[in-house]
Amino acid sequence: MNILVTGANGQLGNEMRIKTLGSSNKYIFTDVIDAQPESIDMLHKLAGQKVDISTVKLDITDIEAIRKMVRENNVKAIVNCAAYTNVDAAESNQELAELLNAKAPQNLAIAMSEVGGLLVHISTDYVFGKEPYNTPCREDQKGTPTGVYGMTKLHGEQNILASGCNYIIIRTAWLYSEFGKNFVKTMLNLTATKPELKVVFDQVGTPTYAGDLADVIVGIIDGNKFEGNTGIYHYSNEGVCSWFDFTKMIAEYSRHTSCNIQPCHSEEFPSPVKRPSFSVLDKTKIKSTFGITIPYWTETLKHCNKNLTD
Repeated sequence: MNILVTGANGQLGNEMRIKTLGSSNKYIFTDVIDAQPESIDMLHKLAGQKVDISTVKLDITDIEAIRKMVRENNVKAIVNCAAYTNVDAAESNQELAELLNAKAPQNLAIAMSEVGGLLVHISTDYVFGKEPYNTPCREDQKGTPTGVYGMTKLHGEQNILASGCNYIIIRTAWLYSEFGKNFVKTMLNLTATKPELKVVFDQVGTPTYAGDLADVIVGIIDGNKFEGNTGIYHYSNEGVCSWFDFTKMIAEYSRHTSCNIQPCHSEEFPSPVKRPSFSVLDKTKIKSTFGITIPYWTETLKHCNKNLTD
């Protein structure tokens, strides 16, 4: 089977490159940007071998370009790792966020519906948050986004459902990896260079290592487990923490002991958007449906930290 991966040079896309090595399926990696030299070096390091970093240029806001790619390559599945993810900037760039997070997934869904294919789409815990939840969010819970980013991602989900295509939507949270810009890499730098750091403790969720999520996606596709299992699923690593707790563990695993990390309230860091105070995801459905075991968040954080600091 030929599978298209969008956003191939982002965090999740790069992890997909590694996890699909040796697959019997053919994965075609696409993006609108080229692979970055730093990411290429990390790909080779993590894979323990030279990784093909070929990237086909594809603008997923252009439905005719998608149709042409699908037709010429006999594509039967798409994994959409592309998105507009700058939460703060989305507040002043709503049109662009809507285009990339809602219209583009709709284009991919239409293209797959036309050939009877599968769309695996990555969504976010930010579709929740306005209501004062204190128990893990379930898949059938009403979306209540607090800002433009979450709203446009929710619109993307709704567009996919309306398309009639075969789909698996996976909502994830607090994604990090060895690639690109993310919270772990930022805090590795800050805890190494700052004598003191304040980090919010009143926003609670679960970090997710992109490599773990990529494992699940590839397992579902390569194992043909998607048959009859269309739906929305939640995936993050196991456990719960605040951004403060997350930072403390990043510093501990990297031995950045000289930085004094202190908890603070969100109001001490004014932002254009109110972020969810509690967006822990209930993962019962994905575990029972696909028979997977999910690592605890500190286990794979330690693994990622080691890759970044060795």
